[in-house]
Amino acid sequence: MTKQEKIEFTIKTLQELYPKIPIPLDHKDPYTLLIAVLMSAQSTDVRVNQITPLLFERADNPYAMIRLSVEEIREIIKPVGLSPMKSKGIHGLSKILIEKHNGEVPQSFEALEELPAVGHKTASVVMSQAFGVPAFPVDTHIHRLMYRWGFSNGKNVTQTEKDAKRLFPKELWNDLHLQIIWYGREYSPARGWNLDKDIITKTIGRKTVLEEYNKTKKPIKK
Repeated sequence: MTKQEKIEFTIKTLQELYPKIPIPLDHKDPYTLLIAVLMSAQSTDVRVNQITPLLFERADNPYAMIRLSVEEIREIIKPVGLSPMKSKGIHGLSKILIEKHNGEVPQSFEALEELPAVGHKTASVVMSQAFGVPAFPVDTHIHRLMYRWGFSNGKNVTQTEKDAKRLFPKELWNDLHLQIIWYGREYSPARGWNLDKDIITKTIGRKTVLEEYNKTKKPIKK
């Protein structure tokens, strides 16, 4: 297969598997998505989705959020981990949204990345999922699969994002990054990986990745 054929095969497979794409983090508007994404750092979406209803019951907008103390926020979100840092970030960015943006989540990468605790990946998720702006946020699943598929060298997420944007059509970015995340979770995880079920990697995977897998597992039945 040529590189282009591999890309087309990957897109086609993902679109067939995920014609309707579930949204990983429960939210109702840009603000609740921003808070959920911030909370998801070094945590699981499942855990975050268990905790956000408790937080949003108390405060689902920046005006209500700043009426809570940092300690109150921390107590609610403690199960997601890194709660001291995240609670300060949530309180701080809510205050800035009111002071600088009339309580609204800004619709630009630059303004989002100026907010406390908001990095490029968080901004990319909000821009793509809340505002429909083409973006390709790279999480651990995308980083892992872009390497396994031979589409990126795996050195860092910045390079992986550049490679993804270069290889995939811009109009597909917002769907594709979610489709790859779901595929990574269900078919190509970091642990408990079964190559027989991983049709994309089995078909187009990086040679060294397949060789390494076959060293540790039984040979693939053909």
